[in-house]
Amino acid sequence: MAMSAAEIETMIRESIPDARVTIDDLRGDGDHYAARVVSAAFKGKSRVQQHQMVYQALKGRMGGQLHALALQTAIAEDA
Repeated sequence: MAMSAAEIETMIRESIPDARVTIDDLRGDGDHYAARVVSAAFKGKSRVQQHQMVYQALKGRMGGQLHALALQTAIAEDA
């Protein structure tokens, strides 16, 4: 079963409370999304570490319920 954009956003915000999250359904199929996540929590972290934080927030659903996520992260003060 596919995930909704609202579910993805909720999971990210639960894990990264100050996150500003923008989700776009790329194909309208609930399987292919693009997300932009902006948070002060990313400060001092590499881009890979930032992405890992978001993937951890999704609790293992990447590759299963969530087929594809084009992820873009930014530090809140840089956004």
